[in-house]
Amino acid sequence: MRRSYVPSLELTGAQIIDLMLLVVDAQKGMQTQTAECLVIGELLEKKLIVVINKIDALPAEHRASKLEKLKNRLRKTLSDTRYGDQVGIFAVSALEGTHIEELKSGLRAAYHVPQRNTDAPLLMYVDHCFAIKGQGTVCTGTLLQGQVAINDTVELPLLGEKRKVKSIQRFRQPVDKASTGDRIGLCVTQFNAKLMERGIIAQPGYLRPVYAVCVKVQPIRYYKQAIRSRGKLHISVGHDTVMANLTLFRDENDVACPEFDCSREYAYVEELLPAEATSADGLFALLQFETPVLTTVGTTLIASKLDMDVHSNSCRLAFWGRIAWQTHCVNYQTEVLPQLRVFKRKQKEGSVQRVVNSNEIIVHNLFKKEANRDMYVGKRVELSTGEAGHIERTFGQTSKVCIVFRDGISSATLEQLKSEQAKKVRVLLNCKKYVFNKQAGLFQ
Repeated sequence: MRRSYVPSLELTGAQIIDLMLLVVDAQKGMQTQTAECLVIGELLEKKLIVVINKIDALPAEHRASKLEKLKNRLRKTLSDTRYGDQVGIFAVSALEGTHIEELKSGLRAAYHVPQRNTDAPLLMYVDHCFAIKGQGTVCTGTLLQGQVAINDTVELPLLGEKRKVKSIQRFRQPVDKASTGDRIGLCVTQFNAKLMERGIIAQPGYLRPVYAVCVKVQPIRYYKQAIRSRGKLHISVGHDTVMANLTLFRDENDVACPEFDCSREYAYVEELLPAEATSADGLFALLQFETPVLTTVGTTLIASKLDMDVHSNSCRLAFWGRIAWQTHCVNYQTEVLPQLRVFKRKQKEGSVQRVVNSNEIIVHNLFKKEANRDMYVGKRVELSTGEAGHIERTFGQTSKVCIVFRDGISSATLEQLKSEQAKKVRVLLNCKKYVFNKQAGLFQ
C-alpha cells in the first residue's frame, strides 16, 4: 500500500477479508505503513501470513543470510502482537515466480471459513457503481453482514433513496440471493452511478447519520504522541475518514469500567501520554464529528493523525475502539450532550481572615469579588490542617464567607491561626463542574 493511503481504505479492506497477507519488501523491511496494516489486522483479529517479496532484488551470494536476518526481525516484531512469533513467513519473487507454490500451500493450510453473521441487517460495502442501459445500476462490493435476494428493497443511505434488487451475480454467475462474505454485483433500479462511486447499501432504516459517538479507547502502542482532549483527530469508520473533536474521560474513582454507561459519572482527562498507554484501561473518548457518518453501535473505528509528515517513520494510528454510544440528533450539543455526566474537578483556595470562635472562622480570597457567593452556601470545605466544615453564609459586601466546623477546630490549629503561622493555613473548596452542562453549576 502507498504511504498516502488513509486508514479508512485499510480498515474497509481488512473487514471484508478472512486472511491477511502482509507483504514486506525484502530490501526495505517493515515500513511505517506495513506496521499500520499489521495493527489493523491485529485489532480486527484477522489471520495472518507474512510474505517477503522482491527477493530477486537481493544479491544471490548474500540472499540467504539477508533473508534469515529479516525473518528474525519480523518474528521479533510479531512476538509483541497477538499473532506471536509462529506466523508463517514466506519469501518469494513475484517477478520470477520463486517459491510461489510454497506460498500457495501455506495459504491453503491457513485458510478457514469463519462463522458468518447472516441474521443481522443487510450491510454491503460498495466499491464501484456503473449503469447498464435498459437494466439498471450495478453496485459491486462485499456483504459484511446479512443477506440480500432478488426483489428485496434496499437503501442507499448516502443518497437517502431506496431501490429494488433486479438481479445478483457472484463471480459472473447469476444467483437468486447472497449472504455475508459474498463478493457480488447487485443490479438495482436505476440511479445516477456518479453520485456513489463508493458507499454503502443497507437494509432500509438500518443506517442513519451519526453526529457523535463514545468509544472505549484502545491505545496503539506504536503511536508516540500525546492524545489530548479538545484536540482533533481523523476518524476512519467504514468507508469514511472524517475529522472529529476529542474529549477523554474515565471513571471518577479511576476504576476500570468494562463498558460505557450514560448513568455513571466520569472524570475529564486532559491527555493520555505515550507512557500511560498501557494503563489506559477504563479510558473513554467522546468523538464529535465535523461531518456526520453512517455507522452503528459495535462498529470498529480508528483514530489517526494523518497530517503528520508523510516522510516520517512515526505511526499515525493513535487508538481504536468499538462504538458504545451514538447520537443521531442534529442538535446533540444542546439536547443530548448535557446528559453525559463528564466533569472537571475544581479547587478554590482562600485564607483565614479571623477566628470567631473554636467552631467558626471568617475566610477571604476564596472567591472573586464579582462571584455569586450565595450559590456556594452549604458547600463543604477543608482546612489544610485537616478540619472539615461548610460555608454557613456570606459575610460583608466583598468576597468573605463564614465557615462553620461542627466538630470544632483543633486546639493546635487555633494556636497556629493566632500566630504568625496563620498564613500557612489554607482553606480549600473542592467541587466538580460538568463539561457539557454549563447550567448545572458546581456540585460536590
